[in-house]
Amino acid sequence: MSAMPREGDLAQEAEIVWLESTEDLDYVRQALDKVTTRRGKPRYERGGRLVGYSNLLPKARALPDSGLFVRRTFFLLPHDRPNQPGDPDGPYAVGSPLEAVDPRTIDVGKAGAKTPRSQATAEIQAASS
Repeated sequence: MSAMPREGDLAQEAEIVWLESTEDLDYVRQALDKVTTRRGKPRYERGGRLVGYSNLLPKARALPDSGLFVRRTFFLLPHDRPNQPGDPDGPYAVGSPLEAVDPRTIDVGKAGAKTPRSQATAEIQAASS
């Protein structure tokens, strides 16, 4: 599925599970994935690494057409800025991928958002110099 979530897509979420600390991550990519389970670590078939995922409520309904559940995954690809600290020439030295959001803005039932930190704007870069 891998679409950007909207608030209505997240109504069946029960919790967000982080597999690693997000304290030093400027952004994570978020996607909606169709999976076979409501809870537990979902299968991850992208490059890079799975950083977190959502678990659904016990009575969450599967999609009628496929019998699959829609859950969020949070991940980073190998070329993402959090994997390349201090690389001023990386592809996301400024800005971030379309599906990237600041992990500090993610909550149960709430889609994450872009922030100056996730975008690595010129003001943020100047402040950290």
